[in-house]
Amino acid sequence: MGKIDITKWQHSHSFGQEVRKEGESRTLWVIAITALMMVIEIAAGVAFGSMALLADGLHMASHTAALGITAFAYIYARKHAHDTRFSFGTGKVNALGGFTGALLLAIFALVMAWESVERLLNPTEIVFNSAIAVAIIGLIVNGVSVFILGADHDHGHDHSHSHSHEHHHEHEHDHSHGDHHHHDHGHHHDHNLRSAYLHVLADALTSVTAIIALLAAKYFGWIWMDPVMGIVGSLLVAKWSWGLLRQTSQVLLDYQASTAVMQQVKHALEGDGQGQLSDLHVWLIGPNRYSVIAAIVAERPLSAQVYRERLDAQQFPHVTIEVQSV
Repeated sequence: MGKIDITKWQHSHSFGQEVRKEGESRTLWVIAITALMMVIEIAAGVAFGSMALLADGLHMASHTAALGITAFAYIYARKHAHDTRFSFGTGKVNALGGFTGALLLAIFALVMAWESVERLLNPTEIVFNSAIAVAIIGLIVNGVSVFILGADHDHGHDHSHSHSHEHHHEHEHDHSHGDHHHHDHGHHHDHNLRSAYLHVLADALTSVTAIIALLAAKYFGWIWMDPVMGIVGSLLVAKWSWGLLRQTSQVLLDYQASTAVMQQVKHALEGDGQGQLSDLHVWLIGPNRYSVIAAIVAERPLSAQVYRERLDAQQFPHVTIEVQSV
């Protein structure tokens, strides 16, 4: 038997990760804006002896670093998209970047809460006009950043074309049937971009609550409003952080896809009654990109190729089908 040319059966495992994502460009723009504002505030704080400006500048520096992690994740995933050491491409670098950003967001929430409680127990004199001016400037900068990162809500789609992969096993396998829990956790989002978005949204929220608290303290004497609003803001940021940590950790741990996606695959593979699934695994390998392993039992099974073609190659770029006869 001559050597078989299998090149037409092989495909790249980059799954579109080599394409520059829109979120990468948005993040770089926001980093540039935040870094510029950081330099201006720190320089002004040192020049004018304003602790408020200096503190906000250092705060901007921490978020510049956090956004830098987001940008690094985008660039790393794109540069290593064809690295064969990644079994299913670099799509999960996106989730890892989001997870890291969520951890930093949680730390930010804890620091906010700690400083607010400290300020509540030990009130300090506030230079209202300077503090309000800094908060307004911060709100403008963060508002622009929120608009840049939040516009259209990038869902990680691109127009690269990937070919599905099939394995048609003619021999019997012994499958263990575990109880698979289905989770609907909104995995269509670019978690890396969402992390950056939540960071600038948290900053914008901090600016809004600061303005409200400072105005209340200045005109009504409610000094306690400043730390109380800080505590409220930290709780909201902590909630965002927890949601993103939960979503990204499920991706990193190869949770089964959401109930809707599982039903979509199930309906596509056995909807016409020409086979019944005995085992099904569907998990995320990148933003809105899933890998599928399915075992189908039928009296007159179709070819694995036929079953595979029932699934959208863009959404399910890596499909392994096992067909068994009754």
